[in-house]
Amino acid sequence: MLSGGKEDLGALAMLEDSVKKLKSPKTSPGLALSKAQIDCALDYLADWVYESCGSVSFSALEHPKFRAFLNQVGLPAVSRREFCGGRLDVKFEDAKVESEARIRDAMFFQIASDGWKVKSFSGFSGMNLVNLTVNLPNGTSLYRRAVFVTGSVPSRYAEEILWETISGICGNAVQQCVGIVADRFKAKALRNLENQNHWMVNLSCQFQGFTSLIKDFSKELPLFKTVTENCFKLANFVNNKPQIRNSFRKYQLQENGHAGLLRVPLREYEKMDFGPVYAMLEDVLSSARALPLVLLDESYKRVSMEDPTAREVAEIIRDVGFWNELEAVHSLVKLIKEMAQEIETERPLVGQCLPLWDQLRAKVKDWCSKFHIAEGAVEKVIERRFKKNYHPAWAAAYVLDPLYLLRDASGKYLPPFKCLTPEQEKDVDKLITRLVSMKELILH
Repeated sequence: MLSGGKEDLGALAMLEDSVKKLKSPKTSPGLALSKAQIDCALDYLADWVYESCGSVSFSALEHPKFRAFLNQVGLPAVSRREFCGGRLDVKFEDAKVESEARIRDAMFFQIASDGWKVKSFSGFSGMNLVNLTVNLPNGTSLYRRAVFVTGSVPSRYAEEILWETISGICGNAVQQCVGIVADRFKAKALRNLENQNHWMVNLSCQFQGFTSLIKDFSKELPLFKTVTENCFKLANFVNNKPQIRNSFRKYQLQENGHAGLLRVPLREYEKMDFGPVYAMLEDVLSSARALPLVLLDESYKRVSMEDPTAREVAEIIRDVGFWNELEAVHSLVKLIKEMAQEIETERPLVGQCLPLWDQLRAKVKDWCSKFHIAEGAVEKVIERRFKKNYHPAWAAAYVLDPLYLLRDASGKYLPPFKCLTPEQEKDVDKLITRLVSMKELILH
């Protein structure tokens, strides 16, 4: 402890000097590293930056504190240009060489293209990115190229891009590509390429098919239109009336523990993407306890005396039928979204497509029963979408898959032809005839 005399000045000076050193330590370089060690360390750093996929910005490499860290561990400063240029080019070339080697080693491959179909209103910015990848027999996918497209893409252009990608991979040995899966152009580009190359099987993306089914329901089922309109009216009124909004926030906090505006999509994009509409339905449904309390608030009673919209919204909120219909729509969309998510994650085989749609039909039938919805109109929407997505390869792969063999009375395991419609049975014969060359047919 210091006494405060002159003899303490030296000790105080030493203490002050120590504090200054702690506050601003001098960066002294660490042990000298060899060139090989430095190159290895920077390669690891580059891998980390690239694999972080944007969560680490290139500008962070030039941050003074990061540079001080590099200096402290004996590494030279790195530039953003080096990581965006030379090193990235080397990484790309290495990945390209490895990718091409794996494709050459494969007996066959499939091209997958995603992005032709605009999935949300963000596509109105004018630019859309189409990713083309190579699916290998072992279940892995390799990135091949990306193409920027603007506006409405002609089918012929898509066909040229797909064929250019195939020939760019295998040159004249185009038989190595057994088919294409795409989120658009089934009726034209994919069919044309199939007709020109008899060994190809070109399929529609199942994930896109299920996602499009939601949009089909929103367009064709009156239930969806009624619920959507009522939610628009309710959400806009609650959000735009200050007295009602404040009251709503109060009861949100009381019932849900958090408060916020109800999400309302822009009307001009509603028909293109049901996603924002679904978010609005979720918000209204999650406010099922708060909204009736708003009607009991004095502020709502005062507004209702002068505003007819307030009285209309009050009728909607008090209507048990509205909440039942809202729950029904939300439940159906959730059901389809979950199945689509499983498709995206699991990437089912072609032979699983027919069982997938049968599973969907069974689930929707249960939904109709639960919410007392007439099945006819719903089934029509599903069948129309099924026919748009259906390919004869679904039926052929289904009956040829050992997983679906059926045991008959004698104990033999037979292909499940009895599960196919007469048209699908004919599809199997036609497809096998097309895939097998005329020379092979004569030999057999």
